[in-house]
Amino acid sequence: MLVGGGHAHVQVLRRFLMEPPSDLRTTLVVDTPIAVYSGMVPGFVAGHYEAHELEIDVVPLARRAGVEVVLTAMIGIDAERQQILLDGRPPLGYDLASIDIGSTVVGLGLPGVAEHAIPTRPIGRLVERVDEFVRKARQHGGRYRVVVVGGGAGGVELAFTLERRLRVEGVEPEVTLVNAGVQLLEGFPSGLGRRARTHAARRDIEVRCESRVAGVTDERVMLESGDSLGYDALIWVAGATSHGILEASGLPTDRRGFVRIRSTLQVEGFDTLFAVGDCATLTEAPGTPKAGVYAVRQGPYLADNLRAAAAGDRLRPYQPQGDFLTLLNLGDGSALGAKWGSSFEGRWVMGLKDRIDRKFMDRFQVLDSSGAELNDFAAMPPMAGASSMTCGGCAAKLGQDPLARVLNRLELPADRPPIVFGAEASEDVVAYQLSGGDTVVASVDAFRPFSDDPFLVGRVAAVNAASDLLAKGVRPTYAQAVVAVPDALADSAREEYLFQTLSGAMAAFAELGVTLLGGHTTTAPAPLVGFHVEGTAPPEGLLAKAGAQPGDLLVVTKPLGTGVVLYSDMRGRARGPWLKAAQQMMIVSNAAAAQAARALGASAATDITGFGLAGHLGDLLLASGVGARLELDKVPALPGALELLERGERSTFHPENRKALDQLRVDDELSDSPRLELLFDPQTSGGLLLAVPAGVADALVERVKEAIGLEAAVVGEVTAAAGEKALVVTG
Repeated sequence: MLVGGGHAHVQVLRRFLMEPPSDLRTTLVVDTPIAVYSGMVPGFVAGHYEAHELEIDVVPLARRAGVEVVLTAMIGIDAERQQILLDGRPPLGYDLASIDIGSTVVGLGLPGVAEHAIPTRPIGRLVERVDEFVRKARQHGGRYRVVVVGGGAGGVELAFTLERRLRVEGVEPEVTLVNAGVQLLEGFPSGLGRRARTHAARRDIEVRCESRVAGVTDERVMLESGDSLGYDALIWVAGATSHGILEASGLPTDRRGFVRIRSTLQVEGFDTLFAVGDCATLTEAPGTPKAGVYAVRQGPYLADNLRAAAAGDRLRPYQPQGDFLTLLNLGDGSALGAKWGSSFEGRWVMGLKDRIDRKFMDRFQVLDSSGAELNDFAAMPPMAGASSMTCGGCAAKLGQDPLARVLNRLELPADRPPIVFGAEASEDVVAYQLSGGDTVVASVDAFRPFSDDPFLVGRVAAVNAASDLLAKGVRPTYAQAVVAVPDALADSAREEYLFQTLSGAMAAFAELGVTLLGGHTTTAPAPLVGFHVEGTAPPEGLLAKAGAQPGDLLVVTKPLGTGVVLYSDMRGRARGPWLKAAQQMMIVSNAAAAQAARALGASAATDITGFGLAGHLGDLLLASGVGARLELDKVPALPGALELLERGERSTFHPENRKALDQLRVDDELSDSPRLELLFDPQTSGGLLLAVPAGVADALVERVKEAIGLEAAVVGEVTAAAGEKALVVTG
């Protein structure tokens, strides 16, 4: 279990990619898929780099390495039980685990600091706020006062690069660097600090040493000496401190809360738990600075020691280097440097820093911002087994044509009890009346997992199963599970797989008010997760597919694209943020959208799953005896879906769905559009497709957006039937 995507862990992923370990099943746990390389952040602040140039997307890197990914925040560690505690879900057990979660900045507990300062950690949040910072400075007018607290390497670089960026943007900066120490860059060669002071004087950057901050108001930085500094922006770079999560977990820590580790990188007293990077302190070398160069050097040792620990072999001791090359970006195309007690400067130093940083990033950046493969990864052979991978989720369905033929061949008994919707109906549920008059509405849905995270799969499967009932205006009340556990797993692993799967389902059903009554479990060569869900029809009746009227508007309540994103993720071709957006969409139920649709008088409804928007819209139009005009550019798409479709990525069920193209009339200029392909993308736990009176469509869209925070849209209009090709797709 690798927890965190820091500099050491990305090297483990790269090592496992190049030399796959045959005896390890590895899982990466991260709350955000993007790891930011801190060494290039000052260059980004100065405007020398784009944001994507300093980002390492750990998801495609992990996929290429055969590593499972869980996009969830860690909230603690139970080292005695060997468990990683996760936010909002059961813990995950491990045989070996490594923690690489970095650090935060010291002093955030001082009065006013957390409310008014911009902290430099988490580093990704700082990167996100740079553009906002520059925009406010441009709008300010006059001199813009920036106070940077922290006289270490990070503080010095940010003071210089912010000063340069503001001048380039046409802002007159007034930068003050506040340092608690006697001199700048303590712990570095003295010449480096003197050079920094000289350049600060040349650029009118005020340096205040031996100045400790007592507190902050919304306008001033209060110093312990009694002085105060006015500011328009306050940047907090005041040294590293622990997140606190490690100490709270009962692990051995130093006085600053960093976990203590031996030279083998194992946590003291816990041979199965490793820790690296800024979150850890070496017992043999407690004075080692919290600098990225040490985490980078630890990476190969960690990879080797994880393999050795699993095999019962001897571990390699890591000894921190006695000196390292320091390179500090001054923002103006030059840099300061130090090594072996000497310091130096110039544009050539910045050139050296840029080459080193870019070479490091080239080893770990798999995809660019558009999803295209980068560097050596573009030349690597496809992932093992990629050509035979079959999509899971609702993309693993039987095609519409064979399904229709089978249903037509069935001989249904004539003496059935009162049936509202049966096998002959074009609905996704069955409905039948009880002797007391109540109407029971039920559905069963199951699919192969689309992810190696069983908790996520169970949660999405439950949301997806409930969706059929919600689309009919029915609140599900009871459910039963059908789960096939991989028969290749050992008994303990089978139990854990089932527990994680049903825990995910319970989390989803709890939000919907559904009681899981039980179900059936078995083993199989390939896993399967599904649920039978039922409820009682409301007094006002069911929302059917039949009922759409000419003049109604068509509303889609979730963005499309899960099929292509999940398919590409299996092959290491989907960016982490795209995958995270798809996962977050899939766990959102359609309950709020269904409630709004019922309240506003929807005419017809269905949910969008494996047959894609084109297939499910075709069913609704056929059932209602109408046609429709679909405005393609209004169809909402998940982040990355259009980029992947344009690149030629297709879910394995996409070609089957695309047969529906023969039934569409498409504007000529749209024939090669990736948005057209979006109509055939199979969805897992997709949104609702609703036909609603024109006067309430906008209100419905706004209600859905407000309730679930996802993109909903009016995508077309219902028309009179127009022959075989009743669905017209326009731009």
